[in-house]
Amino acid sequence: MNTENKQKENEELLQLVSFNIGNEEFGIDILKVQEIIRLMTITKVPNSPEFVEGVVNLRGRVIPVIDLRIKLGLAKIDHNNDTRIIVVEINNSTIGFIVDAVSEVLRIPKNITEPPPPIAAGIDSDFITAVGKLEDRLLILLDLEKILSSSEKEEIKEVA
Repeated sequence: MNTENKQKENEELLQLVSFNIGNEEFGIDILKVQEIIRLMTITKVPNSPEFVEGVVNLRGRVIPVIDLRIKLGLAKIDHNNDTRIIVVEINNSTIGFIVDAVSEVLRIPKNITEPPPPIAAGIDSDFITAVGKLEDRLLILLDLEKILSSSEKEEIKEVA
């Protein structure tokens, strides 16, 4: 690899939306995010998977909402003024993910990330793409497309 390509690789920036769940900070690719909205009235859907909070009516579209805390195996907490729904497009489906708080939009060099350890922050690493080392904190990069199994994606289609 010539030095010009190596330099480009080192300068490649990841654009991420960072958010918090508990004490952990996560990031997802900004291109997957359609919008970030305040918590709104969520309609419960009977017999839906435990991690599905329900559905919301977003400008005439019914979208399923997943509590990312539960999906990641963390304890459920009461929502507050910081709670947000990150609306993303996954495999041609629009899905909302409830997070404790959205922090900021970050641009980080790809070279400060490294592959995740087998279990990062007690979370199965199959859907963790990398861990970013920022000055005083770690950022866990999630691949939301992998967070749901194929059968879970089917169950969610039935909910909406």
